[in-house]
Amino acid sequence: MKPLNLIALLLFLGGTVWTFTQSERAVREVQHVYFSAMAPFLKSGSIMETQSRTFFDEIQHSTKLEVELGVVRNELGRLRIIESRFREMETENERLRHALNYKKTTHFDVVPAQIIRRQPTTWWQTVDIDAGEERGIGTQLAVLSSDGLVGKIDRIYQKQNRASVLLLTDEKCQVSARVEGSPEVGILSGQRGQFEGNPLLRLRFLSADASLHQGQRVFTTGRGGIFQPNILLGTIDSVEKGALDSEALVRPSVNFADLSTVFVVLSADP
Repeated sequence: MKPLNLIALLLFLGGTVWTFTQSERAVREVQHVYFSAMAPFLKSGSIMETQSRTFFDEIQHSTKLEVELGVVRNELGRLRIIESRFREMETENERLRHALNYKKTTHFDVVPAQIIRRQPTTWWQTVDIDAGEERGIGTQLAVLSSDGLVGKIDRIYQKQNRASVLLLTDEKCQVSARVEGSPEVGILSGQRGQFEGNPLLRLRFLSADASLHQGQRVFTTGRGGIFQPNILLGTIDSVEKGALDSEALVRPSVNFADLSTVFVVLSADP
């Protein structure tokens, strides 16, 4: 046995023998001194035990809350998807009701169609619609929306029941136009190089002294045999006068940035 261990054992045995040989009063004093010395450590240990239990309880509670929060987040995401789909259906139903009302009230014989394809590189030039020869549609027919002239059919896709529409915002789509409340008549077309916002149209060949003001409405004249008369094209935005003639910028009545439902004019009622 090591010397230190032997000394510790002898001290323990000596203390034990001494304790048993003392009087009851002395033993109690020794116990009192011992417990007084140990009390702070026992109290600290009790506090640490309580804090540890509280900490572990909080961890378990936090874990439970995290699980519940995950469930709530998943449910919220599902509800947002449902709400988004509901809003899309509501918007589509509103568009269909609007289209149905327009078809009932217009004096043109029209075929409704949905825009199914639109290329970013030709956003302001052409769109494809889901109607073609099977529904009596041919080229050079006017295309309208409930707000005014959209353009004309410039191509039929054979055996696909699909057609391409040349938009009014394309410079190749030229329309004979008149300005309401004035004798001015000119040629309206789109402008090249417009890529942002809803583009403005260009009304050319007005008289040099054209007296026009912002907000005047512009309509088709019916000349040329493609576009029926009195279809709304837009409103005057600004006028630029030249030495020989004047030009005006026209804000289109149709929102070309957000087209969905259009109407192909088959014929006008007599």
